[in-house]
Amino acid sequence: MIQYNNLHSYLLDRQVIISTSAAITHTAFAGSTDATSIPAPKDIATVQFFLRHLINITLYILLSKGINVTVEISSRICYTGTGDDMRELRINKNDAGQRLDKYLSKRFRTMPKSLMYKYLRTKYIKLNGKKVQPDVFLSEGDVLTFYIRDEFFEEQEHYDFLKAGKELDILYEDENILLLNKKVGVLCHQDSRYDADALNLRVMRYLYDKGEYDPKEERAFSPALCNRIDRNTGGIVIAAKNAEALRVMNQKIRDREIEKIYLCVVKGTPKPKTALMKAYLFKDESTNKVRVSDTPREGYKEIITEYSVLDSANGLSLCEVHLHTGRTHQIRAHMAHIGHPLLGDEKYGDRKLNARYRMRQQALYAYKLSFDFTTPAGCLEKLNGLTITAQDVWFAEDGKLILN
Repeated sequence: MIQYNNLHSYLLDRQVIISTSAAITHTAFAGSTDATSIPAPKDIATVQFFLRHLINITLYILLSKGINVTVEISSRICYTGTGDDMRELRINKNDAGQRLDKYLSKRFRTMPKSLMYKYLRTKYIKLNGKKVQPDVFLSEGDVLTFYIRDEFFEEQEHYDFLKAGKELDILYEDENILLLNKKVGVLCHQDSRYDADALNLRVMRYLYDKGEYDPKEERAFSPALCNRIDRNTGGIVIAAKNAEALRVMNQKIRDREIEKIYLCVVKGTPKPKTALMKAYLFKDESTNKVRVSDTPREGYKEIITEYSVLDSANGLSLCEVHLHTGRTHQIRAHMAHIGHPLLGDEKYGDRKLNARYRMRQQALYAYKLSFDFTTPAGCLEKLNGLTITAQDVWFAEDGKLILN
């Protein structure tokens, strides 16, 4: 409570009245109190303007007449109205576990970040009825209350993923993940040249058609790919159906608790037929190419590549490759470094050999995934010990090279 006994003291302390969240009471000669009602606001700027001028004019008049005035600064704007401009959102399982500001940025894509942080500071966005900091992590069942403009709640009328193709080669599916056999030529994520179709969009369309994904309900989460494979490479891609599965799978990939095994066709026959190779790789960002060195150098990172020759014919060999490190273009660059580039590789390969076989895509396939968890896996625990293999590799069958 702030007590003003005369107009002079009010003018000296006038900055208090600038608050946009104040309730006014005044004590008349007999001690009676009048209540002031404010109509439901249409936007924040109107509320601020209205309150500032209402408070200043009212206090000036009362103090000029010698009436003592008490001002109570409250924690929020109080107004009368229908309450239709107040919205609530309940945090579901997919939205839990993430920072509030990250959730809001994804949920309200048209809201400027500066305005979002202002809403949090001024309590136009509350968590469970209280002021909240932007870095608080959300829990399932939390309730967010909003006193913000309706335009931020407008629903999306169409979805880009409905333009994507429907073709998916599903190797495994449960309530949490999909394991997909991506074909050569399919992008994992859309880009500026191929924005209408990509594997991630096909996954969203598939789950939307099944009724497992509703963009209106999952505004802060979309089904997502956990790993990616180049457009000209085929192989197994993991897709997460929910946020918990995505977080757990990303941790397993990061901590190398998932073994990825590749098949490739190389020039000649590597010797020995089985080897664990160590070298050092440098990525040139300007050319999107890498260089390999047998000795450590500044800016180079260690790579470890293990291969086994499965079959050889007509100057080519089918190899199984296991990556112990995961660097950009590691298999392609490392095999080329030892004199056995991949067939069809225009960046690191033998162009004459590629032309002879009329090959315009590298013969490389991520054909096997093994889940070997060493830490708790939560909702993905049942995957532990599972091995998934893609059967229809276009250049190999039953461990034999099938290129002519």
